[in-house]
Amino acid sequence: MIPEIKIISKVTPEQSVVCILGSNSIPDYLALSKSEKEYAKKCLAANDDFVFINSYFRCTYIVPLKRDLADFRVKEELRKTASKMKKLIRSNNHSELVITSGSSPEGSVEAFAEGLILSIYSFDKYKTADDDEARNRYPSKILLHCRMKQSEADWLKNSCEAVYLTRDLINEPPNHLNTIALAQEIKKMGKDAGFSVEILTKGKIEALKMGGLLAVNRGSVDPPVFCILEWKPSGKVNTKPLVLVGKGVIYDTGGLNIKTGEFMAQMKVDMAGAATVAGIMYTISKCRLPYHVIGLIPATDNRPGGNAYTQGDILTMYNKTTVEVCNTDAEGRLILADAISYSSKYSPELIIDIATLTGSAAMTFGIQAIAVMGNAARKYFEALEEAGNEVYERVAELPFWDEYRELLKSDIADIKNVGGREAGAIIAGKFLESFAEHPYIHLDIAGTGMLKKDDFYRIKEGPGSGMRLLSAFIRKLSTENRKKKN
Repeated sequence: MIPEIKIISKVTPEQSVVCILGSNSIPDYLALSKSEKEYAKKCLAANDDFVFINSYFRCTYIVPLKRDLADFRVKEELRKTASKMKKLIRSNNHSELVITSGSSPEGSVEAFAEGLILSIYSFDKYKTADDDEARNRYPSKILLHCRMKQSEADWLKNSCEAVYLTRDLINEPPNHLNTIALAQEIKKMGKDAGFSVEILTKGKIEALKMGGLLAVNRGSVDPPVFCILEWKPSGKVNTKPLVLVGKGVIYDTGGLNIKTGEFMAQMKVDMAGAATVAGIMYTISKCRLPYHVIGLIPATDNRPGGNAYTQGDILTMYNKTTVEVCNTDAEGRLILADAISYSSKYSPELIIDIATLTGSAAMTFGIQAIAVMGNAARKYFEALEEAGNEVYERVAELPFWDEYRELLKSDIADIKNVGGREAGAIIAGKFLESFAEHPYIHLDIAGTGMLKKDDFYRIKEGPGSGMRLLSAFIRKLSTENRKKKN
């Protein structure tokens, strides 16, 4: 769990404080002695990332702002600095820690707090030995001293909490988190946050004739599930819902086109899209955003056992499209395709899917950007870019020309599930677009959602990539629609 977060109006001399400085003037309320002030000024003049002063009965941390950067870059530098300071802060065993600012831009306190909270996450559920460091993850209370609305503090708390829940799902090993367990965890999140959850089991999936999801599941001993999450507040400001689709491949061996070497090492992370959608629904429901959102999560693992599907199989999808299977390791798009076509029943304003889908996206953008593409109106891409800068989960758009779809033509079916080696991320997106009857955007988080080492506050293997991005995106849409109505 994350620490308690409260807004305070006053800093007292005995409290341990992180002070973010927008100038070289040190606030009097820090109550530093003359020698402490001189030491702080010397460190600031040397351009140190931060200054630490141990006054025995309290600690003072002074963080200078990076100069000559755009506001969103300033906030990201604060998140990174918080990550650099986490071990020091944790070692001082604060029961509570004040975060305040001196002449710094709006949002600086929240950015530092967010970076600190997200950087101290750890998944130690299965550790049996006592671990003092794990027990002291953070101060039990974080006190925010700034001009801040309670709604902003609630957003910080709920979004950080959702990142933790998302990471917990991603980090669960597949022998503890199969499809049924995932569905149950999502139900718990729904009950806590207030969104509804309906679980379609194998019989219903068969009745709906979701050929992609059923085919990928054929090699597994665990049944598939199809989770329908919905947040429909009474005062919603959108007339048509936004539909989110998350890839829920619990573990991906590649099927009969089995992965080799180290390519299977991180494959428990292949359900990160599903976990992300659950986290988004948790955030917007907890914060009571007046926006109607539906989340669809098709879930299965992809194994080569039993009656596993094979290259050459012809699948009939939920929308009756026939697909020639040319690679069983291109399974994510098959289960997503059924969910995307199923979303048509809601007549959505927009469909967004999020998935760890292609190595091509990872090779193109590395860990620095989420690959985005689609056919939706420009206003949605612009809102995604703004939200991405705001939370520093940046998006990079790929072309989405019709010529790419030509590479998916099949001689014996309507479409193939793979094209050639070139433009793999785009071709996967074009495959999915074939199943979208409404405006559509595809987010490929293969690069940002599977890290080999920590990237500051983004934790390896389960960073929860896209959760903060899409939550901020929906918040923007909600605010814009509310303004239009008023």
